[in-house]
Amino acid sequence: MEERASVQILPAVTSVSQLDLSEARTTRHRKTASIDGGRTLAHHKMSSRKRRRRHSSLSRRVKRFILRYTWAFPLAVICAFLFVYSLNPSESNPVHKFIFPSYPVGPETPGGPVKYAKGRDDFAFVFFYIIFFSFTREFVMQEVLRPLARHWGLASRGKQTRFMEQAYAIVYFIFMAPLGLYIMKGTPVWFFNTRGMYEDFPHKTLTGDLKFYYLFQGAYWAQQAIVLILGMEKPRKDANEMILHHIVTLSLIGLSYRFHFTHIGIAVYITHDISDLFLAGSKVLNYLKSPITVPFYVTFMGVWIYMRHYINLRIIYSLFTEYKTVGPYELNWETEQYKCPLAQVITSTLLIALQSLNLVWLYYVFRVAYRITVYNEQRDARSDEEASDAEVETTEKTKAN
Repeated sequence: MEERASVQILPAVTSVSQLDLSEARTTRHRKTASIDGGRTLAHHKMSSRKRRRRHSSLSRRVKRFILRYTWAFPLAVICAFLFVYSLNPSESNPVHKFIFPSYPVGPETPGGPVKYAKGRDDFAFVFFYIIFFSFTREFVMQEVLRPLARHWGLASRGKQTRFMEQAYAIVYFIFMAPLGLYIMKGTPVWFFNTRGMYEDFPHKTLTGDLKFYYLFQGAYWAQQAIVLILGMEKPRKDANEMILHHIVTLSLIGLSYRFHFTHIGIAVYITHDISDLFLAGSKVLNYLKSPITVPFYVTFMGVWIYMRHYINLRIIYSLFTEYKTVGPYELNWETEQYKCPLAQVITSTLLIALQSLNLVWLYYVFRVAYRITVYNEQRDARSDEEASDAEVETTEKTKAN
């Protein structure tokens, strides 16, 4: 009986041992699986962190690149436009209106130049060239003019920025002033003939070069207004006058183009382009402490007074003398005849406002001339930055003494 009992007990013990062993193996497997799962989860988390770090690092690099090379984005947009146009370089391409003047209507006389009408697509042209100027301004200033400023010994950041702004103006106006005179020569307004501004009115169609010039200038001044709004230039003491100047300028450009007073507009463009060229030149020479600064400034004063005051006052005078008597004088929306009393009031008001601003700046011009003559002090009376630089230099000299 005892033997039988022992025989019966052994299998039971064996079964219990096998069960415990199986449970232990299952537990080990679970622990192993748990550990492997934890490792996998940790690996996924680390991979996710690495991806986020790489993405964050890439975004930071892109941001730094954009801030460092501010001309890169507008250049990319320009390249995209040009690439799309290259796929079908014809007037049927929707991008054509962004790059070239729209609405060709053919020559008015056999063998004459092709004329262009006006329309909504002209906004596309202005938009594209605003982007173009956003690129050229930043590229020329950062990659060309800043190294030149450092090379010529302009150490302070403020003076470098002022130099870059004025040197860029020289680059622009040194091309546009002669171009304006060239285009004016082919019109009845040559050398500011005020009767030619009203003869054969309305000037509904323009030659290709005149239309390109007019809208190209409009894009430049629109981009300059954007620069002012975004605070991309250091503030001046005449900031309010500059804001008003841009409002008046863009109003004159837009209204003169829409209502066919482009022959007045081209004369106003040229007078300001030439005087701005000499203004920027005198400032750059002053920043560089050139020995010809004073004689050049005297020349600038003569150009400024002749162009911005004498010529523009003649244009304003013609609005009260020749405006009614030369060419038609009526309002007819069907024939786009806008040389009427209302247009006379608007045009004369805007030009008088512009002349008033120019007189304010003429006061600054004479104030600088007075300081040069009496105190031998040469600096832009409108610039806060230059005033602070002058104060620093004066303080340093006082300490040295």
